[in-house]
Amino acid sequence: MAKVAFLGLGVMGYPMAGHLKAAGHEVTVYNRTAAKAENWVAQHGGSWAATPREAVAGCDFVMACVGNDDDLRAVVQGDDGAFAGMGAGATFVDHTTVSAIVTRELAALGAEAGIGWVDAPVSGGQAGAENGQLAIMCGGAEAAFTAALPVMEVYAKAVEHFGPVGAGQITKMVNQVCIAGAVQSISEGLWFAMQAGLDAKKVAKLVSQGAGGSWQLANRAETMVDNQFDHGFAVNWMRKDLGIALEQGKEMGLSLPVTALVDQFYGEVQQLGGGRWDTSSLIQRFRKMNGEDL
Repeated sequence: MAKVAFLGLGVMGYPMAGHLKAAGHEVTVYNRTAAKAENWVAQHGGSWAATPREAVAGCDFVMACVGNDDDLRAVVQGDDGAFAGMGAGATFVDHTTVSAIVTRELAALGAEAGIGWVDAPVSGGQAGAENGQLAIMCGGAEAAFTAALPVMEVYAKAVEHFGPVGAGQITKMVNQVCIAGAVQSISEGLWFAMQAGLDAKKVAKLVSQGAGGSWQLANRAETMVDNQFDHGFAVNWMRKDLGIALEQGKEMGLSLPVTALVDQFYGEVQQLGGGRWDTSSLIQRFRKMNGEDL
């Protein structure tokens, strides 16, 4: 069993850290809002610290799951940051979805101090985190990945190494691009079915068994038809992720037209007040255009 710190106890990090403690690891947590860290300790045991530096002292592995590039820099750098407290030979595993730029920047700083780095964004949402069924996409040196793998497997159903630092983040961008296109097409299909007078839930159940099937259709169709979006991955976070993907594509000289269009549609959902709705709320655009109450 390893000595592990977990930085960031949001809807993903809170249960992920809990799985580590349940598996027998020695876990210290840190969260920007200390009350949440105290609640985690009351529920799971372990300990909490007031700063990232204190949390990581003596740890073999430091896992992070925060919000964005700036949040990651804040927990890693500075006098109270994780790098100030980590020793040579320790490994930092970042589960945040951030840009490849900040990933490479911070990994290089860690390397100067002998700290390994694995960028390891996750897919599977809150339910995947709670059930220990996440898919984890990793980049980093082979040695760092191999060392961290048994720890990550505690809350994962699949973990894959894709290459050097940054490769995990770019793989996550691919994941989000695929989801965006799928949710938009499902929104159009369900709306089409409803306007045609069909039982859209019944249609979705049948279509999901054929070539048109997908995780999004199987898990989100019913709530989309029922106008329920108070669950899952928020539109605000999806726009952040798509922005990262579009910027990466621009840097690579690539055109991502469907992604750009769906990002625009998510912007319209935000204007409807749906920033915290699940990403499947793209269908709300059709309801709004139809003059329905949301």
